[in-house]
Amino acid sequence: MSELGELEPVARQSTAELIADQLRSAIMYGVFAPGTQLAEAELAARFEVSRGPLREAMQRLVQEGLLRGERHRGLFVIDLDEQDVADIYLARLAIERMACELIMHGNRGEAVAHLTEALTELVTAAESGDRHAMSDADQAFHLALVTCSGNSRLERMAQTLLVETRMCLAALQDHYPRPQDLVAEHRILVDAIADGDEERLLGLIESHMRDSIVRLRPA
Repeated sequence: MSELGELEPVARQSTAELIADQLRSAIMYGVFAPGTQLAEAELAARFEVSRGPLREAMQRLVQEGLLRGERHRGLFVIDLDEQDVADIYLARLAIERMACELIMHGNRGEAVAHLTEALTELVTAAESGDRHAMSDADQAFHLALVTCSGNSRLERMAQTLLVETRMCLAALQDHYPRPQDLVAEHRILVDAIADGDEERLLGLIESHMRDSIVRLRPA
């Protein structure tokens, strides 16, 4: 198994989607830091593919907003400044707040079951003290939250935003909450859903996102 975000050769018959998945992971885990230029020739050699599927994969990431093009220079990993961090979390707030509303008016019991599983994974990661594992479990919890809403479009939007969130966390690990605080922040979300307290849940998710903006503000 490769290290987090590391690139591996892909079989010649693999699709651009598989290449895009590896590039997305490399960006997400900081292997390609914000501002890094992606060189086609080098990447094609590392993936052991022609430039055709590589270019298609890279264009997917341009469409997702993870890469940006510069005329006559090529493609670069997006930079994340203080405003970007705020924009990401405010966009997540809009998506996750709506997801919470849908959950509270849908199958709360099923949502609690799925989120309790995700919370258990988060507890295990927190106990390990592994920051990468904690970040992954944190992201998995929030994706599960959106998935439980039953709205596939919200889920699709959340997936891209969570990649950008992971980029923030990779660059700003020193600002990440303590393990016990991270678990507590997510446990109370599950409790609010279980209790059927929509007002409290919406207040908690808003505080969670706005506090993250302050916490992750670059120095």
